[in-house]
Amino acid sequence: MLMLHPISLRYSSIHCTWTSSSHEMLRPYILKPLIFPKNSGLILGISRIRSIGCASRISSAGIMVSPVSTAATTQQQSVSTQDGSSEKIAAPKPPQVAKRLEKFKTTIFTQMSSLAIKHGAINLGQGFPNFDGPDFVKEAAIQAIRDGNNQYARGYGVPDLNSAVAHRFKKDSGLTVDPEKEVTVTSGCTEAIAATILGLINPGDEVIVFAPFYDSYEATLSMAGANIKCVTLKPPNFAVPIDELKSLVTKNTRAILMNTPHNPTGKMFTRQELDEIASLCIENDVLVFSDEVYDKLAFEMDHISIASLPGMYERTVTLNSLGKTFSLTGWKIGWAIAPPHLTWGVRQAHSYLTFATSTPMQYAAAAALRAPDSYYEELRRDYNSKKNILVEGLKSVGFTVYPSSGTYFVVVDHTKFGMENDVAFCEYLIKEVGVVAIPTSVFYLNPEEGKNLVRFTFCKDEGTLISAVERMKEKLLKK
Repeated sequence: MLMLHPISLRYSSIHCTWTSSSHEMLRPYILKPLIFPKNSGLILGISRIRSIGCASRISSAGIMVSPVSTAATTQQQSVSTQDGSSEKIAAPKPPQVAKRLEKFKTTIFTQMSSLAIKHGAINLGQGFPNFDGPDFVKEAAIQAIRDGNNQYARGYGVPDLNSAVAHRFKKDSGLTVDPEKEVTVTSGCTEAIAATILGLINPGDEVIVFAPFYDSYEATLSMAGANIKCVTLKPPNFAVPIDELKSLVTKNTRAILMNTPHNPTGKMFTRQELDEIASLCIENDVLVFSDEVYDKLAFEMDHISIASLPGMYERTVTLNSLGKTFSLTGWKIGWAIAPPHLTWGVRQAHSYLTFATSTPMQYAAAAALRAPDSYYEELRRDYNSKKNILVEGLKSVGFTVYPSSGTYFVVVDHTKFGMENDVAFCEYLIKEVGVVAIPTSVFYLNPEEGKNLVRFTFCKDEGTLISAVERMKEKLLKK
């Protein structure tokens, strides 16, 4: 009998294809027999490959492949084999998720972006630019790769980036922070939020959020076992109802999670509102987690970090990132700034979430943060121009458009067009008009509060914004 050398067989990669809607696996590939030349002294037949993990038996008839045993299942389906017979294989099991995440579905951004691709719609939904970031930042990343900065970075950030973050924060807020003890680099601001919540919130702690809110807030707070309380910001100006906020603070309140400039409304918290929040936190020994990723996109007033107010730095974690300011959202470089006693918890969680962040991109981020003030001034001018195109266009279509003082989002009331809620309107807008917006009900604890509102983004080139407006003018009719 001929013995087969273990390296004489090479299998090509086996791919399993999944459908996005049902997660049903398509039928396995049936591989045809491989016939070796006669002078090899071997005819090799492969009957079937059923599993990536398999045990094989070699016989004179060829190779028989059988699956490694797996957990028993009650559902089976038939698959035809090469000789025409059928064989039972286990059907895929339904998706499983921990109870703390059962209520959360696929993110609305994924759903709407998928529909946009399917229907060829212009995507004014998800907040990523359709243009690239500045060349000097990309070149810095390339140079860092060429210089060999490609292994794990220090867990809380490469020293160059920590220093650049501290320097930028001092310039913006007037606060001097220790880059080694008070700055933690993370994989985007979303991870900075997660590390802050998981590192500083205990099960049962009360955390107050302002609705509408970025959807990761609720999911991460749920993972931490927090008791979420909510203050709703209402149109037209989305002002903070201070008395309502005060009524929610109890002895169990651990933190207030806020976002300014505010996604999705474009609201910026005023100095008076920030002073009221600060006084409330100091009086009740409450922490503040302040998401400030849109701080450089402030159009109608100066951005104020709540950490810069008297008595607030010692109880604030300031969260920020590179992506929005430099149109590099795919790099996922973020950071958290906090006093040492709060940084400890943030870093503990960060260590077991991602441990470290992309090394060459950190060096490039350091170069980005050292950009001259003229870069930020031009950025605001450019986005303000884009905002004006979209806002005026939406008004001409017939939307009620609410003021946006910051971010690259604008919220509108869609009810003039006769749809029962925001989700129905957004689906109609994609399928029949060819434009994507985001239904805001996903940003509320009570979806009913957001059913009349949808969010558009203007982080697109001017041609795209104009085309989207023209589609809506042509196809969207008021009822």
